[in-house]
Amino acid sequence: MDAHHALHFTFGIFGNATALFLFLAPLITFKRIVKSKSTEQFSGIPYVMTLLNCLLSAWYGLPFVSEHNILVSTINGTGAGIEIIYVLIFIIYAGKKEKTKILGLFTFVLTVFGVVVFVSLFALHGHGRKLFCGLAATIFSIIMYGSPLSIMRMVIKTKSVEFMPFFLSLFVFLCGTSWFVFGLLGKDPFVAVPNGFGCGLGTIQLILYAIYHNNGEPKKPTAADDVELGKPQLEKPSKSPNGNA
Repeated sequence: MDAHHALHFTFGIFGNATALFLFLAPLITFKRIVKSKSTEQFSGIPYVMTLLNCLLSAWYGLPFVSEHNILVSTINGTGAGIEIIYVLIFIIYAGKKEKTKILGLFTFVLTVFGVVVFVSLFALHGHGRKLFCGLAATIFSIIMYGSPLSIMRMVIKTKSVEFMPFFLSLFVFLCGTSWFVFGLLGKDPFVAVPNGFGCGLGTIQLILYAIYHNNGEPKKPTAADDVELGKPQLEKPSKSPNGNA
């Protein structure tokens, strides 16, 4: 193995490690959901969309779709398994309306993935297959990385990093940077572009943290802001434990 391939492999391993941290970060949230037997005001949409991103990226990394990207498949395959568990837990403990919505999205995700797999296997070959699967994976990778934008807006609005943990921001930066370099070394724009976007967003989050982390008591956000961030609000006394009225 020459120096170039060794470096490419090293950044892929580092990317796997940092991405795994990001996938496991919601464990605290789901521990709370299981303990309270309610999803409260948490949104299940990010987990369903992250699942789609993982499935598409894992498929793209397979050798018959793109070369030298098996490390992309290993971490995204693992991530898909983790996200499925999150989604199933959310469905179990969600209220009736939210359960129906997430089940619908879950079905949509599996349908989209199934269509991508079917088309790429039976209608496309070679470069066309890589282009089709790469574009699909890139779009949803950018959507996944863009999910903290509302939190960044809240940091600026409240002048507080209360809602943006440092280590989560750090690992968004490290994960995006690792895969960005991995994509550059492998000359693969479908890996480099979305992760370059993630690297940039992670950098902005760290800059915001440096600016606001020493601030005193934050300005309290409004109820609308809390919902946007996925922060649970107090339930009305008439609510039952499973979130139904």
